[in-house]
Amino acid sequence: MTYPDPRYHGDTGEISATYRPSSTAPEITYASGTTCDYLATGASTDGLYGLYRWSMPPKASGPAAHFHRTMAESFYVLLGTVKLFDGREWLDARVGDFVHVPPGGLHGFRNDSDAPASMLILFAPGAPREGYFEGLARWATEGRPSPEAVEAFYQEHDNLFVDPGSTGHAR
Repeated sequence: MTYPDPRYHGDTGEISATYRPSSTAPEITYASGTTCDYLATGASTDGLYGLYRWSMPPKASGPAAHFHRTMAESFYVLLGTVKLFDGREWLDARVGDFVHVPPGGLHGFRNDSDAPASMLILFAPGAPREGYFEGLARWATEGRPSPEAVEAFYQEHDNLFVDPGSTGHAR
C-alpha cells in the first residue's frame, strides 16, 4: 500500500486546524437522552471522513442490523459498555474496544446496560450523516412518516436494514 496522491500542493503549510472545546454542546439531543456531537463532518474534512461522539443513557436503543454500500463505519468505546453487532453476534464492547465495519458489513449498536455509554463513530469516506441523524430526531417530535417515506429515507442515507420489516431500532 502506498500513500494517496497529495491533496495539498503548497511548500510551507498553512494555518487551517479546527478546535472544538469539550464544553461545546452536542448538535443533537434525542428525546431518549442520546446525544450526538459532530466532531468532524464530511463537509469539514472535504469528504475524507466523518467523526461523531454518540452518547447514550442506560437502556438506549440503537439501529438494528444493517449495512452501508458506500462507506465503512468504525466504533471506539469511550465510556461504559456498548452492545455492538459484528455481523455474527452482539458483543459487549467496553472502554477502549474498537470495531471496524467495511462497506457491506453487517452491524448495529445499542446500550443494554444500566449505565450511560459513549463511543466515537467514524465514517469513511465522510458521507453527510448529519441529515440522517437529524431526520431520526425529527421523527421523535413530528412522528414517524409512512413506511414508504421511511424506506426512502433509509435508502437516501445508505442504511440498508437486513430485516425488511425492521423499525430501524433494536432493543
